[in-house]
Amino acid sequence: MQNRVDAPLLAPIADEQRPKGPVDWLLTNLVRILVALFVPIVTFIVLYAGFIFLRDSNAPKIVVAVVAVVWGVGGVALLYTVSNWLVETLGSQWRARVLPFIFVGPAIAILMWYLALPTLRTLWLSLFSADGSEFVGLQNYITVFTDRNMFTAFRNNIMWIVFGASFVVVFGLLVAVLADRTRWETLAKIIIFMPMAISMVGAGVIFNMLYAVNPNVGLLNAIYTSITGATPIAWKAAPELQPWNNLFLIAVMVWLQTGYAMVLFSAALKGIPTEILEAARVDGANEVQVFFSIMLPSILGTIIVVATTVVIFTLKIFDVVWIMTGGQFSTQVIATQFYREYFTSQNAGLGSAIAIVLLLCVIPVMFYNIRQFNEREAF
Repeated sequence: MQNRVDAPLLAPIADEQRPKGPVDWLLTNLVRILVALFVPIVTFIVLYAGFIFLRDSNAPKIVVAVVAVVWGVGGVALLYTVSNWLVETLGSQWRARVLPFIFVGPAIAILMWYLALPTLRTLWLSLFSADGSEFVGLQNYITVFTDRNMFTAFRNNIMWIVFGASFVVVFGLLVAVLADRTRWETLAKIIIFMPMAISMVGAGVIFNMLYAVNPNVGLLNAIYTSITGATPIAWKAAPELQPWNNLFLIAVMVWLQTGYAMVLFSAALKGIPTEILEAARVDGANEVQVFFSIMLPSILGTIIVVATTVVIFTLKIFDVVWIMTGGQFSTQVIATQFYREYFTSQNAGLGSAIAIVLLLCVIPVMFYNIRQFNEREAF
């Protein structure tokens, strides 16, 4: 009975919130666009004015820092509060149409300005020569797919995906399962997760010392020379190790990202009902059968999400390679080739084409990841 009464009452309200005709639709969307742009534009003006004031101030640095935080965070919060109050003063019809754009609109506008427009600009630059003076069409893309250094970069990125993503998922899952069976679970997970607090650059510096040729510095060569008595090896640069020297760089990423995978897998495993696991054990299933028949299918969605996230990360890998080898010794990847062409060689056309190719490599994996989220109603 209650549903019969409520439905007719709610229908007119929903109809009022819809634009009635072309003019109303145009006016509604115009107001939405203005509202969406109002917050980021005013925020930029206010923050810029505050920056100029603080830059020219002779106050102590600690005072400048505190004022900057209060001015930035507090100013944006106040701006949103005032904007929300202004929209709340409108009638119910306009309030329902415009209010969401107070909060969603600025994010969309900022994404368009800092992501969509630069992408289009990069695509346009990729169709021109190195200095942008001559239109060359798809010539830069032909160069990308015919250059020997780019072939090496593509091969290395595939190695990063195959070995890096696989090892991260396998080690993360292994630690999550085994740590659950010990009373030292918390301590073990803290130790595995600790590398996540280290930046990629910091990890690259650490492993540079680990791989150092001098046995007095490099732990790996110290162990190798003490066991074999042979001369030290340049693990990152030796020609006889190429292309497998990439594995020494991949190890850095595996060390850093295993903790991330472990945390997600551990949370997913704890979500499996214990009654199902105990029932399987009572029926005579051993631990290997329980793992492959119950645990693995139950957390398959989490495994896919972690794997695709790490694949996206490996496709864009840059800092570890640049810090450890500078992209030399056949360790270059797509991102380092982009940096070298665009900034070192000053070839804006070819560098932009490489950036677009990298974007095209990432997009399918990203969409697959989003689809997995949608199927599991994570969004």
